[in-house]
Amino acid sequence: MDRRSFLSSKTKSTAFRTNTRLFAYSPPLGNGDINHLLRRVLFGTKQSDLEKLRGKTLDEILDILFTAEPKPSPPVNNYNDANYTDPIVPLGQTWVTATLDGNNTSRRNSSLKAWWIGLMLNQNTSIHEKMVLFWHNHFATEALDINDPRYAYKQNALIRGLALGNFKTLIKEITTDPGMLRYLNGYLNNKNSPDENYARELQELFTLGKGPKSNYTENDVKQAARVLTGFTVNATTISSAFDPNRHDTGNKQFSAFYNNFLITGKTGVNGASEVDELINIIFQQPETALYICRRLYRFFIYYEIDDATEANIIAPLATIFRNSNYEIKPVLKALFSSEHFFDPVNRACLIKSPIDFCVGLSREFIINFPISTDLANHYFMHDYIRTQASNMQQNIGDPPSVAGWPAYHQEPQYHELWINADTLPRRNQFSDIMISNGYTRNGKKINIDILSFVDSLSNPADPNILITDSISIIYAIDVSQEVKVFLKSILLSGQTTDSYWTGAWITYKSNVNIAANKAIVLTRLQAMFKYLMNLPEYQLS
Repeated sequence: MDRRSFLSSKTKSTAFRTNTRLFAYSPPLGNGDINHLLRRVLFGTKQSDLEKLRGKTLDEILDILFTAEPKPSPPVNNYNDANYTDPIVPLGQTWVTATLDGNNTSRRNSSLKAWWIGLMLNQNTSIHEKMVLFWHNHFATEALDINDPRYAYKQNALIRGLALGNFKTLIKEITTDPGMLRYLNGYLNNKNSPDENYARELQELFTLGKGPKSNYTENDVKQAARVLTGFTVNATTISSAFDPNRHDTGNKQFSAFYNNFLITGKTGVNGASEVDELINIIFQQPETALYICRRLYRFFIYYEIDDATEANIIAPLATIFRNSNYEIKPVLKALFSSEHFFDPVNRACLIKSPIDFCVGLSREFIINFPISTDLANHYFMHDYIRTQASNMQQNIGDPPSVAGWPAYHQEPQYHELWINADTLPRRNQFSDIMISNGYTRNGKKINIDILSFVDSLSNPADPNILITDSISIIYAIDVSQEVKVFLKSILLSGQTTDSYWTGAWITYKSNVNIAANKAIVLTRLQAMFKYLMNLPEYQLS
């Protein structure tokens, strides 16, 4: 999966990095440009997404993409069955504030994750859902460790509400989020027994990072932990509160990295305001903006940041971030409207995450899921998609550690970690199942209706146009002429002229109820798309 091999084709620049900058991308947007943009900001690209944006200017497109999704209804009880009935929450009602009974924790966790997958599958043409996943990875908590899905839901709702808002506000809210307080032991942090977990991760993972210019000290971690003493959680109301009696009221002296700032200890309810001072001194450090911009870059563009990229892209983005008082939209809009983003070397260079792969496939081919009123099957089929991604090493709601998934941070492989001898066959198996018999439960089936998909293309009777259209929709990169010749040989089934496929398709369309005619085109289309989705190019975004 070395991207350099893909960039050696004549349609790609052979340079591994370029000196393109944040200058505005000015050429008229073609289908390839829009496709590239959508693949980075959505989970998969539907034909309707492309059609919605075609013909618009880049500014108009970005305005659409940065429109926040409406607040979704919360997850509900879909989990009653012959072995269990929730004694508190009726079927179809939300459980997000209801008491746990000790037997429904895992069921509600599954409900939450299936609900979340459903939001991804049904996303509008908006970056919102992708940003929710970005921040979930950035502020990683594990539902299994928290052991109460109500906290996990509340944190998801918090991130969802601020995903496109102000980063400084998000930091303040996540610091006192009850789920985070439980996960990193913040609720145990008190004046008699300071707990440094969150104070460390606040600086090391959430704001400043571990780079050579992030020179906060071990004592800074200790002082931050003292600042953060006194917060508690209420398992009945699923909320946090500040207890002045648990707060360390002494002065907190920080290092030269923080300009020797002194946070004067405060008593009573005023003790909670020390958190604001702590956040302020962290955000006064230039490295905070630089670190977050690097995280965004690695998530949306490419994992390697060389000296030219640091100087020409990261540093200017960080300036925009600081000048906008840490608003997230201006940074992303500057990045996605830049010539750097549209540079050929930055296309098809990301390996799809498992969520991108599984949800993206489902959206690209418009797989139909059971309707929402069929609660059990609706949620179960969504959870089936989640399970497939989990088997490929990305289980939403349960990243492997507070650092998130290694593919987003672990040098030197980064997202190449998604592909190995175990996960690649699982990807191929999933796409093989979806293009053939699909997955069936309780008489309900999800699979790719490839006849419907192909029928929606511009000219499915012409094998050359059919192949070109298909590649342009499901690939972020073109394929060689040799591959196209082989794809056509599948459609022609050993015949030598295009008219064979044309005649077979026209005959099928003349009466779609004739099983023999349908089987001829169906088997060839399934074979061709199975081959397409098993090629390395399908793993790229």
